[in-house]
Amino acid sequence: MLVDLHMHSCLSPCADDDMTPANICGMAYIKGLQAIAVTDHNTARNLPFVKEAADHYGLILLPGMEITTKEEVHLLGYFRSVEVAVEVGEIFTEHLPKQKNRPDFFGNQFVMNTDDEVVAVEDRLLIGSTDLSLEECTGIIRSHGGAAVPAHINRGHGLLTNLGLFPEEPDFPVVEVRSELAIMEKLIKGKRILRSSDAHHLGDILEAVNDIPTDRFSLGGLFDYVSGK
Repeated sequence: MLVDLHMHSCLSPCADDDMTPANICGMAYIKGLQAIAVTDHNTARNLPFVKEAADHYGLILLPGMEITTKEEVHLLGYFRSVEVAVEVGEIFTEHLPKQKNRPDFFGNQFVMNTDDEVVAVEDRLLIGSTDLSLEECTGIIRSHGGAAVPAHINRGHGLLTNLGLFPEEPDFPVVEVRSELAIMEKLIKGKRILRSSDAHHLGDILEAVNDIPTDRFSLGGLFDYVSGK
């Protein structure tokens, strides 16, 4: 399955406004991808519209988000349904500082439909750290049937960069690695590796080069893969 499982929509203030659900899915289709995950910061409010656009283009959508723990580690949460992802996203949003976004400084936080119309604006700044630990965030994801994957572990806000090691608990059978950055192979030995774009701009979405082996060509097969099954 040709995938890109980490990208941000116009709901993340650090992403371009033209990272709309329709544009993301259209670009993924043009590039030959078969499955995508849109992983906005500490929320999943754009996923219903991403799902609508993904269905139009025949793409498999793995519902997800990128959570920032209180240790400032970025953690990807993947789920079996958009509905559960949105529900869990609301939990994490409520654990952010009660700080309003400044669009002129941080960027816009738009919920957009598949006609590229703004249907809501998120007022709370989404890119802060929650008050939840890595263990607590992982527990929330897994208690809702989700898969927890540390994001870009060898880059800023990555688990290895911020903590310097893998904790004994929780265990992470799957991790995301930045291909362009060095990492000691012994640190990731025995783990399943994801390599994604972390795209904030349309042009950064991966070409159809990242082929992962799933047992079934379906959302269920993809979810099992990112769960380490």
